[in-house]
Amino acid sequence: MTGRIAALYRHPIKGFTPEALDTVRLIAGAHFPGDRLYAVEDGPSGFDPAAPAHIPKMRFTVLAKIPELARARTVYDAETGELSVTAEGFPPFFGRLTTAAGRAAFELWLAEFLEEQAPEDSHGPLKVLAAPPGHRFMDSRKGFVSILNLDTVREVERRLGQPVDPARFRANVQVEGWGPWSEHGLEPGRRFRLGGAALSLLADIDRCMATHVDPWSGVRDIDMLGTLRAEFGHICCGVYAEVVEGGEISVGDEASAP
Repeated sequence: MTGRIAALYRHPIKGFTPEALDTVRLIAGAHFPGDRLYAVEDGPSGFDPAAPAHIPKMRFTVLAKIPELARARTVYDAETGELSVTAEGFPPFFGRLTTAAGRAAFELWLAEFLEEQAPEDSHGPLKVLAAPPGHRFMDSRKGFVSILNLDTVREVERRLGQPVDPARFRANVQVEGWGPWSEHGLEPGRRFRLGGAALSLLADIDRCMATHVDPWSGVRDIDMLGTLRAEFGHICCGVYAEVVEGGEISVGDEASAP
């Protein structure tokens, strides 16, 4: 079955605002471009930039732990390293994450923001981490490219009885036309194409409490895990894949189902 690419997103800072793209070039064996380049450590995580390894998401400032993060809207300029952040009723931030001074300034801004928005929680010390070459701050070791089937999301909506913003799932690629759940439970290694790139299926994505959070208000308003378990018998939605043949992919391109 062939569908199409409906949207493309990168998340430059783990846990913060997704940024829509029209076109990206995928590279064989590499992560999705511009995705999870930075993460904010919430207390010592044990991350070693000289020997980067996967660190569990709850060691960082993420929506699963701090839903109020959604109220801070980030925009990252990959060419200059400049980050701008706005939040209603709070002074904006502007700084360069490629410098130690810029990272320290964002740490201070974020600490003050969380003190106001989530005063009941204890956070920090906060530290902005930059991913060394070849590493990204993914939720899973298999998280090279994440793909969300919008037909599946619409079936979840139908069972839940209310709209579900696909942004809750924080995927890199949103596709439609595959049919509900056609991507689920497949054997790893199946090949498929997105635009000019070929990918290999790695695994279903187990979901977490981040999907409970409205991605704009920062309020937990849907029991997504409970719904998935009760209605479908699992907590998966979307798949991870690895790029095996690089190429350009764009919104509107064909997306063959795995």
